[in-house]
This record gives sequence, C-alpha cells and structure tokens, in this order.
Amino acid sequence: MAQTITEKIIARHTGKKTVSPGQHLLARVDFMVANDITAPLFINLLSTISAPRLKLKNRIALVPDHFAPNKDIKSAENVKLLRRFSRRFHIKYFFETGRCGIEHCLLPEKGLVLPGELICGADSHTCTYGAVGAVSFGVGSTDIAGALLSGKIWLRVPETIKIVYQGKPKKWVYGKDIILFTLKNLGRTARYRALEFSGETLSHLDMNQRFTICNMAIEAGAKNGIIEPDRITLDYLKNRARRRYKIFKSDPNALYKDIKIYDISNLEPQIALPHSPSNVKSVNEIGKIEVDQVFIGSCTNGWYSDLKTAAEIIKNKKVADSVRLIVGPATPEIYLRCLKDGILETFLNAGAVISPPTCGPCLGGHMGVLASKERAVSTTNRNFIGRMGHPDSEVYLASPAVAAASAIKGRICHPEEVL
Repeated sequence: MAQTITEKIIARHTGKKTVSPGQHLLARVDFMVANDITAPLFINLLSTISAPRLKLKNRIALVPDHFAPNKDIKSAENVKLLRRFSRRFHIKYFFETGRCGIEHCLLPEKGLVLPGELICGADSHTCTYGAVGAVSFGVGSTDIAGALLSGKIWLRVPETIKIVYQGKPKKWVYGKDIILFTLKNLGRTARYRALEFSGETLSHLDMNQRFTICNMAIEAGAKNGIIEPDRITLDYLKNRARRRYKIFKSDPNALYKDIKIYDISNLEPQIALPHSPSNVKSVNEIGKIEVDQVFIGSCTNGWYSDLKTAAEIIKNKKVADSVRLIVGPATPEIYLRCLKDGILETFLNAGAVISPPTCGPCLGGHMGVLASKERAVSTTNRNFIGRMGHPDSEVYLASPAVAAASAIKGRICHPEEVL
C-alpha cells in the first residue's frame, strides 16, 4: 500500500509494514525534549516512583529556555530541579545557561534530531524538527514520563494534507511569509493532521526558513509538519548528526486527505494581525499601524540568517525613538557568529538591546513584556490575547525583514520603505 512520509516513519517505529490514518499504535521514540516549564511536571511525577528505571535517559534533552536566565525564585527552583534530576540519572543532554539555547533551534544545531526519526517533546512547537524529515510533535508532560520509562508512546496515525508550493519567492519574501500565507488559507482545518510541505519553492529556501515553516504547522492545528530531505537537508546535517539516520519519502501514489497548491511567485511580505496567526494580510494592505516594540528572535526566527537579514536592513540607521527593539539570537553558537560578523554591533549602534538565548519575550515571560495598549511586531509564532504581556496589548507577527523595517519607521511597513 502506498504511504506518505509520515506514515512510513510511523510504520517503521511500530514494527508494521504499513499503517493507516486513524490507527492507534504504540510507537518507539527516538528522541525527546522538555523545558523548564514542562519538565518539572514529569520529574515530580517520576519522584513518586521508588526506583524509576529510565529507558530513554540518553535520548532526552532538558533545555531550560523559557524563563532562563532565571527571572525569579520560582524559575530558579525549576532549573534547580532539572539540574538535580539530570545529575541523579546521568542525563547526557542537559543544557543550562551558557550552553543553553532555544530548544527548537538548539537540538537541530547539535545534530540531535534526524531524518526518519520519531521525536516527541513537551512543547507544542516540537513540530519544528519536521524540517529535517522527522515525524515530531508535542505531547503532555505525563506522556514524556511514560516514554522515559518505556521507550514508547501512544499515537493515532494522522491523515496528511499535502501543501505544494510553486514559484520562486520575490525579494523580501521568506519562509515566515509563506507559512503565514498558508495559515491564512488553512485556518485551523489541519487539526491532528500531518502537513507535508513540498514543491519547487522549497529549493529556494535554506534550512532556517524550512524550520520556520514546520515550526508553525501547529498553528493550523496540525499533529506534525514535515519536509522530505533533499540536498539542502543533507548539507545541513553533514558533520552535525549524532546518530545514523534513514531517509524516507512519500510514494508518488500516496493517498492524501487533501492537496493544496499555492503559487508563491507573486506573494508579498505577510503579517498576522491580532489575535490569530491565521488573521493574515499583505503588509501593503494594512495601512499605518504604529508600534511600541519590535522583537526579532524566538524558535521561529532567531536563526543566524534571520538576524543577518534584519541587520542588513538596519545597518547605518537608528531605531525610531518611540520603539524598543529587542534582538535575541536563538543559541550561543548563533550569538557568537553574529558577534564575530558584526551583526550584533549593527543592532547596538541602531539602538537595539541584545538578549541572551531565551523564549522569554515570545510567551510574555520576561525580557520584553508588553504593557496595556502597547503594540509589538514580533517574529514569533503566536499573537493570541495576552501572549506577550497585558491582555489589552496587540501582537503582529512578521518576518525579520518586516520587523527590522518597522523598528526603523516606528510603524509596520514593507522593507523597501527604509531602503
């Protein structure tokens, strides 16, 4: 029976030749991840077992990235709990401040998530790793506890929606614009379905942009987002991969729940208006909207190429007096590369503040919380009510290029307006 890439990977991890959408199966897990918010829940649960034997202790990364560097006593206690747990059970991949980055950028960078694998994480944006050709998805903290003990997890095989992108993106159009446009068209219709991204457009996108696209699959309600590995994928994994991996591709006659074809060649920079990632319009359609804060970073757009693009727009210019510009490299490696290449200097000279790698601003945790009535342009993935602070604030999602231009102008604008 013809199978999609998602179905093939699930079949491999359940010991079956083929699987069908709707089946409930017990699947072997290759790797897991949890952070300083979600890990304490399963650590406390496991503490109720007298002598737990962790089957996957070498296949989990604990990444305290949400409220780190510790913003208060509670967050400090949470990280302390992770540290003690890691030492007790000799967890190999515990990344604390200094070595820690945003989990969904750090793990691909370290070669810990690979093609053909089944990966679960106690964070909804675990779907990011589909960009390397893995089936990856978010689960609850208790699911992580079960997988740690057994090495397996229950799942329902999802139906797959195939997204075919055609055409070469215009200048100033990036992976963020493409996924925002996709969300505009899909809404939440992908609930518990796999989104298989394909088409000639992907050959024009680097891995960072592919991570961005898969990162936001969850915003359509998808179980996972996935892209078949190609030369760009293999080049990225070279000298990174920590384990051997197997590449899967969909059969030409695989059955899909639906196939969507989008021509990207004439797409303009997109922006998601409050309060939904699918409330999307072209930047040229929204008029003049003044903003108080711009954030460039997160697991969606804190990659090196994102910061490089933003710096090229901002170079030799100043951030508007009315705007706070916060820039957050996603990992120490990205931070160091930006430092060496003068990118951080460009931001500082423009009047920005540079944060350490953290999820803080994205979820309104710290390092960029919004006050009442404030508006922010953010390169993050969600703009729900109160997402970045006060429930009366507004968040507009955009690419790093649009965000950088908006920081200069003091209002949301197309990058060409400042160049």
